[in-house]
Amino acid sequence: MPAEVALPDRRPRPADAPAALAGLLVVDFTRVVAGPACTQTLADFGAEVIKIEQPIKGDDTRAYEHAELGGESAAFLSLNRNKRGIVLDLATPKAREIARALIAKADVVVENFSSSVMEKFGLDYPSVASSNPGLIYCSISAYGRTGPFAWRSGFDPITQAESGFMSLNGFPDGPPVRTGPPIVDFATGMSACNAILLALAARQRLGRGQHVEVALFDVALALTGFSGMAYLMNGVNPSRTGNSPNESPTVGLFEALDGPLYVACGNDRLCHRLVTEVLGRPELLSDSRFATRKARWTNRAQLRSILADILATDRMDVWISRMNQAGVPVGRVRSVAQAFEAPEVRARDRICRVPHPTVSSIPNIEPAITMQMTPAVEPHAAPRLGEHTAAVLRERLGYSEQEIDDLRQQGAFGPNHPVV
Repeated sequence: MPAEVALPDRRPRPADAPAALAGLLVVDFTRVVAGPACTQTLADFGAEVIKIEQPIKGDDTRAYEHAELGGESAAFLSLNRNKRGIVLDLATPKAREIARALIAKADVVVENFSSSVMEKFGLDYPSVASSNPGLIYCSISAYGRTGPFAWRSGFDPITQAESGFMSLNGFPDGPPVRTGPPIVDFATGMSACNAILLALAARQRLGRGQHVEVALFDVALALTGFSGMAYLMNGVNPSRTGNSPNESPTVGLFEALDGPLYVACGNDRLCHRLVTEVLGRPELLSDSRFATRKARWTNRAQLRSILADILATDRMDVWISRMNQAGVPVGRVRSVAQAFEAPEVRARDRICRVPHPTVSSIPNIEPAITMQMTPAVEPHAAPRLGEHTAAVLRERLGYSEQEIDDLRQQGAFGPNHPVV
């Protein structure tokens, strides 16, 4: 068994620091990756996020197999920090009443159900907007709520494949490759969070809310970036280039004597520094094959072979030291374990441990946003299934203990759910 990773306690947040989104109420109907990633960012910066899950099983990611701690998966714990969790069986009328009551008080609703699910429950934007004109309602889906594919469900790797994004990943002599982490899901979550914040800014000026929408396919298409733009400009289908964009001979992975380095000399200035100051081979730049950027690209195989032979003669530490001194971008090609043990990760307080109700503590990866005046709130572990159901009904909707017990008896929280 691998040894448990030792983690520090989190440094306390300044007691007098305000939270950027304090006072914002978010009703969260999302599950899996893109939606929870969006709402976790809102929660990290002070919004009260009420995560609504189905009874018994809850969010699908609770059962994901990457790792488990305290009865929860790594996926669920990494995507649902700082949220309050309740269970509602939306198939029952009483549960739908509770959902509508929460939406009526909310600033933001986020959902990523398949098309027509929220409409079936009477919880879609047209059905709830009249009771809450200031509501920001965000729909996340695979292909959008309109168009010929609105009915389709979809997942990150499918949209990577269909958008052309996957065709850009891998090596020229191999098949298209999906990214390891679900990058389209994460980028969609970021885009949805941006859309919500834009709508909140617009509400401040215009006095009303709106429906915003983000689709995985649209995001995947946008992620083709300048490769997609180049195709639209010249009609040439871009190909896979492995670790070197545009097959640049001075950008990519090289093997040092004791392991791999990634070097990124993407312009003439950096290439000159690499060849003269780091490698000590100024004659390469006077060679007509390599004297200009165009010539280097034309003769890229020869130049890459020369650079690879030189870099293979010494250790990584030596090359990294020289390149850092010369201002040449370089990095070790680390494993996840090596990255999380790297000194800069600890020095920048990127990881820590936080309390958890069923184990003493769980790991925590800090938000990738740093705000000086309104830092992220103190992290709380992702909620156990239905953990805050009764508290939310009492505090947000004014339900009595008897009313909560009656709802439980009527199946609003699923069969025999222990509401505390």
